[in-house]
Amino acid sequence: MLKKQLANFDIILASGSPRRQHFFKELDIHFTVDVREIKEVFPPHLKAQEITNYLAQLKANAFKDVKDSQIVITSDTIVWKDNRAIGKPKDKQDAVKMLQNLSGETHEVFTSVCFSTKNNQKTVYDCTKVQFKELTIDEIDYYLNTCRPYDKAGSYGIQDWLGYVGIEKIEGCFFNVMGLPTRLVYSTLLEIANSK
Repeated sequence: MLKKQLANFDIILASGSPRRQHFFKELDIHFTVDVREIKEVFPPHLKAQEITNYLAQLKANAFKDVKDSQIVITSDTIVWKDNRAIGKPKDKQDAVKMLQNLSGETHEVFTSVCFSTKNNQKTVYDCTKVQFKELTIDEIDYYLNTCRPYDKAGSYGIQDWLGYVGIEKIEGCFFNVMGLPTRLVYSTLLEIANSK
C-alpha cells in the first residue's frame, strides 16, 4: 500500500538501529541507511517528549543536503521516570541500577520521529506506559549477562527475555517501546506522499 505512494521518493533512514531497520522492512518501505554522527546532548530544561523531539530534530539537522525527492527520517527514544530521562547505560553496574530503579514501578517511553524533506520538517512522537513487576537481582543479572542490552534506553528491550517475564502491563504502542511508533510513521509518510 505505502510502497505505491512512496514510489517517487527516496527514503533515507538515519538510524543504525537494527530494530528500526527491521520495522521499515516489515512496513514494506524501500529505504537506504545514512547515519551521521552528532553529539546527542540536550538542554537540561527539556522534559519528556521535548527531549526526544529535540534530539530527533538535531539528528535531522545533520542533513543539509536533502534533495527534492528525499525524505530523511530521524528518531530518538528515551525512558522517562521520576521526572528525568534514563538513557543507555554506561556499563553493567549502571544497567543494574537502572533496572532496580524500574523494578516494581511504572515508567514512560517516549519516541520522536522527524521527517525532513527539502522544504519542510515534521516531528511526531508517541508515549507508552510500561509497568514492571518486582525484579530480583538474580533476574537482572541473568538478563544482563545473556541479552547484554547496553545499547538500549533504560537497559532493556521489551522484546527480550526481561519483557517476557518482567512486564505486567503496557498502555500504548508496543512497538514504540522498541524504538519506533510504526502506526505514526506509516500515517505520516502517507500524509507527506499525498501532499505532493
